[in-house]
Amino acid sequence: MSDHFKRVESHDCPVSTCAAPAGSPCRTGKGRVAIQYHTARFRLVLQLAKALSVPTPAVRKPGVVWTELPRPASSDAKPVGHVRLGYARASTARQSLDAQLDSLAETGVTRVFSEKISTRAARRPELEAAVKLAGEIRSSGVAVTLVVHEHKRLGRGIELAMLAEELKASDVGLEFLTGELKGSHDPSGIVFTVLAAMSGMEREYIRDRTLEGHESARKRGKTIGGAGVTDESMLSMALHLHDQEMSLRDIAKRLIITIGAKKGQHPSPATVMRMLREYDEQAAAAVST
Repeated sequence: MSDHFKRVESHDCPVSTCAAPAGSPCRTGKGRVAIQYHTARFRLVLQLAKALSVPTPAVRKPGVVWTELPRPASSDAKPVGHVRLGYARASTARQSLDAQLDSLAETGVTRVFSEKISTRAARRPELEAAVKLAGEIRSSGVAVTLVVHEHKRLGRGIELAMLAEELKASDVGLEFLTGELKGSHDPSGIVFTVLAAMSGMEREYIRDRTLEGHESARKRGKTIGGAGVTDESMLSMALHLHDQEMSLRDIAKRLIITIGAKKGQHPSPATVMRMLREYDEQAAAAVST
């Protein structure tokens, strides 16, 4: 689920007929939770300034009677307390997690998330759960650090960089107990800055590499992507719009199919999602090889 709503709700809604306070969704004139956040509100967020719309997430229950929710903790307020969450991962079922779990236990972590899953896996449920909980705890005003035995347990290359970006956005710290990055790292520190820069460079490198592969496949007469309507130009534009944090629906409206029976039409949001997912899978495979 996108965290756009958190960024939007960090501001009071300036629309007089809504005037929703920070922390609450926008409301309609009939006192219901609005389906979309009001434009004047999400335009206050730099990252969303070019977005056409920002939908209200299901957790805010659009359409129901509006109620005021607690305001988020002030960004200027000093954290109250400190929670340390642990994460451990082994690549195969045969590998033991005991050494990682023991080292995490010695550091006094509050809770440990662990899983046995390959580095190449597109999703790591336990890591996602750890990051989500860390963000929720931090939003309540408590400092949070994600503790890991070694940075390779989180991933390599772009995977680690993208995770660092996500943690930085939530103001969650990182601590590695061993390895090249051993030590505690603040979200505003140099390690997060370097990883973010690396993420941008690797994204561009993987994108170029993927598009070159698509062009080579097209020349050999092979279908590009599972949707059957995509080409390298459409993928490039979709990636550009996705980087601007547009929704799948808005991205689909900006794209035009140039091949096949549906030439001249817009792709469906499902097609865009499938295209981006296939790109991510190919990118992950490229990094791991």
